[in-house]
Amino acid sequence: MDGETLARVAYLAIILVALGGWVMVEFRQRMGQALRMALAWGLIFVGMMAGYGLWSDIRQDALPRQMVSTSGGVEVPRASDGQYYLTLEINDTPVPFLVDTGASGMVLSLDDAKRLGIEAESLTFLGEAMTANGVVRTAQVTLPKIELGPFRNDNFRAYVTEGEMAGSLLGMDYLGQFRMEFAGDRLILRQ
Repeated sequence: MDGETLARVAYLAIILVALGGWVMVEFRQRMGQALRMALAWGLIFVGMMAGYGLWSDIRQDALPRQMVSTSGGVEVPRASDGQYYLTLEINDTPVPFLVDTGASGMVLSLDDAKRLGIEAESLTFLGEAMTANGVVRTAQVTLPKIELGPFRNDNFRAYVTEGEMAGSLLGMDYLGQFRMEFAGDRLILRQ
């Protein structure tokens, strides 16, 4: 443990001792009530932690996701941040994408490329792309199979970026094959 961590632990221990001392003095005649309150607050704390930890699973089940419509198109609901997110099956691996009509190509983050079996060490970063964070280097890759609902593309060209990205971007190289319609809070893709 370094000095800073040790100092933080000591500080938290002092606070815990002070809080424990106050509880002992305040509830010295009513220890049963103090234990019930401590148990109730402990359960509330554990419940909050469990809810926070499970939020990503709960959110996926509670919020609507993309679906194939009866007309054969793909409907995508707008997310709470105002963006549209699509999940493509690339070589049978689901990869989430941010729909970005301002991007020209399909851009994979290094993490998503690794999940697809593309090792960063095997890539040659010869290209450059201009992003909101500046210029980043890119490497061209060919994805053998991409599926979005009933739509399939074989040997599709994409790029892996060397820059830091929270997720992958779905640009106009891919989106351009669809007729895109915005209806309320939904994006509808049809061919």
